[in-house]
Amino acid sequence: MKLHVDREMCQGHSRCYATYPEMFDIDDEGKAFVTVENIPPGWEDRAHNAIANCPERAIHIKESP
Repeated sequence: MKLHVDREMCQGHSRCYATYPEMFDIDDEGKAFVTVENIPPGWEDRAHNAIANCPERAIHIKESP
């Protein structure tokens, strides 16, 4: 599983980072980005919770080609 934060949608609420700093970080513009390229087994619930709690719905599962 891979996550992606859509920078156009992200408004910098930082809920993802505040809840899961092991998976997200914030850039100089206050927008979130994913720090873990592949979500480890057992962290899927964390990923889905971050998606559900993003007020802008900016976090998505990245589809593999």
